Amino acid sequence: MKTEAELLNQKRVEALKGGGKDKSLQQHNKGKLTARERIDLLLDENSFNELGMFVKHRSHDFNMQNNKVLGDGVITGYGTIENRKVVVFSQDFTVLGGSLSETHAEKICKIMDMALKMGVPIIGLNDSGGARIQEGVVSLGGYADIFLKNTLASGVVPQISAILGPCAGGAVYSPAITDFIFMSKNTSHMFVTGPNVVKTVTHEDVSMEDLGGAETHSSKSGVAHFAYENEIEVLQNIRRLLSYIPLNNMDNSPKLNYKNISSDKNFELDTLIPENSSKPYDMHKVINIIFDKDSFFEVHANFAKNIIIGFARLDGNSVGIIANQPNHLAGVLDIDASIKGARFVRFCDAFNIPLITLEDVPGFLPGTDQEWRGIIRNGAKLLYAFAEATVPKITVITRKAYGGAYDVMSSKHIRGDLNFAWPNAEIAVMGPKGAVEIIFKNEINKSNNPKEKTEQLIKEYTEKFANPYIAAERGFIDDVIHPNETRMKLINGLKILETKIDTNPTKKHGNIPL
Repeated sequence: MKTEAELLNQKRVEALKGGGKDKSLQQHNKGKLTARERIDLLLDENSFNELGMFVKHRSHDFNMQNNKVLGDGVITGYGTIENRKVVVFSQDFTVLGGSLSETHAEKICKIMDMALKMGVPIIGLNDSGGARIQEGVVSLGGYADIFLKNTLASGVVPQISAILGPCAGGAVYSPAITDFIFMSKNTSHMFVTGPNVVKTVTHEDVSMEDLGGAETHSSKSGVAHFAYENEIEVLQNIRRLLSYIPLNNMDNSPKLNYKNISSDKNFELDTLIPENSSKPYDMHKVINIIFDKDSFFEVHANFAKNIIIGFARLDGNSVGIIANQPNHLAGVLDIDASIKGARFVRFCDAFNIPLITLEDVPGFLPGTDQEWRGIIRNGAKLLYAFAEATVPKITVITRKAYGGAYDVMSSKHIRGDLNFAWPNAEIAVMGPKGAVEIIFKNEINKSNNPKEKTEQLIKEYTEKFANPYIAAERGFIDDVIHPNETRMKLINGLKILETKIDTNPTKKHGNIPL
């Protein structure tokens, strides 16, 4: 008879095997890691504490009583990343395809409850065939239990999802509620219905990769925030993301000691903007010059490229950046850009991360496609997010700020704390050419030389209105600054705003135009 210690050790060895060597080999042959390998790479060495190792499912239908594996297809527990606490679950595809059972769901819910009590991030490593069919509605109920926990945790602790295999049907809605989704190329897939069902219902012939692969969701749908070449890169970048964000909504982001070996003035900014206001430039260059060296961590890099979002550090402090990108669609706001920006603004606001807006926007994208798909409703999401946010908000207008887009991009009118403009900034209802053609339409038509007259009027309008000083006279712009002063203005601005307190009216919640 085995001693108690021997029995415990035997069960631990059994649990660590998961689905066995053959199934683990199949994972590796697909270019995938096992559930435990993922945890080992994600967390600090020897920091993982497993919970629920000995859990088994309770099903007896379809001969399932003879197919029980310790852990029931998901590894759950807690550990640290750079010595900061997190909880994590990692679905084990080697055990019944990582399918979600009643007990599988209970294990995930248990650590989510723990995360809420302790105030630490929740990281889910998803690799599952979906609901366990043999358990029927019980497994569906398990998904709903997780969805509720995701919803209640939203805005309280950061939630990060890594899709490292299949994630289909109802399973996709848990990651969708979380704050950030990572995917690995060629090995991870997300879709509500798979290619076979799509073909049956819509007669479309589409591959798994085209339908729900990492490239698709990071560039077309916007479902995934990050797509990396392999799982190792995914796990490394989850660690990097966590270095910018707090453990919970009552915490502050980690501050790094930053020693700037050069001057905080960078005169390259003074000549970076083309003299011709219709010529593009890359806002990434502006970001990389202003913020701490190599600190910018872009989010949603391949989706809605006309707006840039991401985290960076300014004198060691974590900040969220929202910036128009003149290099893509002239930096115009469209539906996708508005949604992308709004979600990021709300995340930063929920977790006390100051917002820096770099503005060069000619307006909202015109056209029937945008209007019919709801640019009004979707553009209002970005407006709502900025207006609702109570964290420190600093805006720098680098060039254009036209029309309603000027209002939306964290203007003074929607509680922007500090609003700066570069000397070449154009703050107006619309561009000079469009304005002149409307205001002076009759005068131009009556002119002997309409072209020459138009050019003259454009020049006059530009000198009078397309500059930052009219707005500055009104107090809508706090200061007009030389581009090379931007970094120090932002650093000093954040220092004074460190103790900012702002509130919204007491209410259950607002009704953002979803």
